Amino acid sequence: MKAAMYYSLDNILIENLPVPKIGPQEILVQMKACGVCGSDLMEWYLKNRVPLVLGHEPSGIVAKVGSKVKGFEVGNRVFSHHHVACLTCDFCLRGDYTLCEQFSRTHLEPGGFAEYFKVPKPNLEVDTLKIPPDVSFESATLIEPMGCCLRALNKAQVHPSDSVVVVGAGPSGAILTLLLRLFGAGQIIVTDFIDYRLKAAGKLGADLLVNPEAESIIDVVKKATDGKGADLVIVTAPNVNGFLTGMELCRRGGTLCIFAPTRPEDFVRLSPNRLFFSEIKLLPSYSTSHVETRIALNLIQTKKVDTTNLITHTFPLEKTAEAFKKAALNKECVKVVVSNE
Repeated sequence: MKAAMYYSLDNILIENLPVPKIGPQEILVQMKACGVCGSDLMEWYLKNRVPLVLGHEPSGIVAKVGSKVKGFEVGNRVFSHHHVACLTCDFCLRGDYTLCEQFSRTHLEPGGFAEYFKVPKPNLEVDTLKIPPDVSFESATLIEPMGCCLRALNKAQVHPSDSVVVVGAGPSGAILTLLLRLFGAGQIIVTDFIDYRLKAAGKLGADLLVNPEAESIIDVVKKATDGKGADLVIVTAPNVNGFLTGMELCRRGGTLCIFAPTRPEDFVRLSPNRLFFSEIKLLPSYSTSHVETRIALNLIQTKKVDTTNLITHTFPLEKTAEAFKKAALNKECVKVVVSNE
């Protein structure tokens, strides 16, 4: 089978790999679509694991079913989550599914950017969902990233009157904007250096769009909030500057949600004194679980969120390298999807 083998952002090759063999409690899925995630573009995050086949936002058709599998048949349209929790450890019993030791150990084989991938027993049992016929394979690739955004917003406890700033208008920022409008946020401000993405955020429901190269985001937010600052700031930019900007934008007693990682060697100077007297809450939110993926699928299927403006570019599997370059270098896109139709 064909698979996109990742060696670096500048070196993604289409190679022939054996079709994965499945066990009695596993399934084989023919990939139909797989989204490109922001984490797929972070070379520092991947360099110690190369070469590998990426892709953790896949949808497809069940091609083979293990002899002991129940509830799935050949021909079923499915989404499979790449990480799943055990549901029984101390973390899981407290609802911290993404901190479960099994969570990071589980994965699809070899990855979503391949003609076929295997769904192991834990992934099949905990978080493989059947896709209704009225949901396209491309739309189903949004289940995982939308689940990540839902988890963050649920943790942040968004209120209808809240002023919210989204730092970064990439795929996550775009989905967050869409969901914030659904959650009833009072005012949504989105900032990014790419005008294309700002315009897309405007179509998705943002009230104010700010390019920091053209105007001060701090001045805009202060003016829009009567000098107080935002109730909630969500930093989707994976760098220290995004975090520091978020701190400046957050009001006293507000919440700063850290939605993306920085490099391990990056640090910031942070005053406990300032945190104490400002009571700003720092809220990291990593990944998603089987809880949010089901909600995401429901929102997509019932069209409670309009996803038509999220997927802006689609590339065939053979051009996965071009898809990555579009997402990482050109950036005049929102969600990029690799297709195997």
